Amino acid sequence: MVVYAGPLILGFLLGFILGTRIKENPESKLKFDASVYIVTLIFAVAMAYFLGAFPYYTDAPLASGFVAAFIGIIVGKLLFGRERSTENED
Repeated sequence: MVVYAGPLILGFLLGFILGTRIKENPESKLKFDASVYIVTLIFAVAMAYFLGAFPYYTDAPLASGFVAAFIGIIVGKLLFGRERSTENED
């Protein structure tokens, strides 16, 4: 089995960049717990399965770049997508 790293790396990088741009709105009443991320991951894997692999790629029966992009979005949001607190600014 050959694993193609190109779609995985590019998908993760694009997702990571997008994830860093996501900011939480303090006026919003929406709260995203861990269960929301798990359900969204399940739907992302199901969607990647129905999308199928890239043409001529036989490493997995799903769009691995799509899953890598989703994981990159989550990682980018968790690491850099949060607003800095303004409590310490005097």
